[in-house]
Amino acid sequence: MGINREQRTRVNDQIRISPVRLIGDDGSQIGIVSIEEARERAAEKGLDLVEVAADARPPVVKMMDYGKFKYEQQRAAREAKKKQHNVQVKEVKFRPGIEEHDYEFKTRHARRFLEEGNKVKLTMMFRGRQVTHPELGREVLERVTEDLADVGKVESHPSFEGRVMSMVLAPLKTQ
Repeated sequence: MGINREQRTRVNDQIRISPVRLIGDDGSQIGIVSIEEARERAAEKGLDLVEVAADARPPVVKMMDYGKFKYEQQRAAREAKKKQHNVQVKEVKFRPGIEEHDYEFKTRHARRFLEEGNKVKLTMMFRGRQVTHPELGREVLERVTEDLADVGKVESHPSFEGRVMSMVLAPLKTQ
C-alpha cells in the first residue's frame, strides 16, 4: 500500500499538467501559474514541487521538502501503530468439580487478562459422565462471571458443543 501511495504522489518533473494552482512553503496561495514557473519558483527556494490534489482542476501543487515530508508521514504512521492495541482472546479452562484454590487461581488469571484489555474465553471441559450434568459447569461459569463483573462483561453466553461449554467475556471500557 505504501508503494502505491508513493506512485500516486507526483513530484517535480513527474507533474505534466499545466497550469497548476501553486501553494507556497508557508501554506499561502500563490495562485494559478504555469508548471514551468512553479518549477522555477521551487528551484529558487531549493524545494520540491509536490502534487497534493491531483483530481482538482487545475491540480494543486505545493512547494516543500519532499524528503522531509515523506519522513514525517512515516514517523506519524509508526506512532499510530505504537498506540493501537490488538485485542487478543485468552483462554482459561475449568472443570465442573474444580477445587476452591484452582478456581481462585484461574479467576485471578482471567481478571489480569481483562485488565490488560484482552477478551477471555472461559471453557468448561466435561469428562466422562460429567456431561450428563451441564448445570454444574454452568454454575461455575456463572460464578466466574459474577466474580469478574467489575472488570468484564459477558459478550457471548455459555454455549454447549460436544463435551465443551464455552463463553466469552470482554473487558469493560475504562481506559
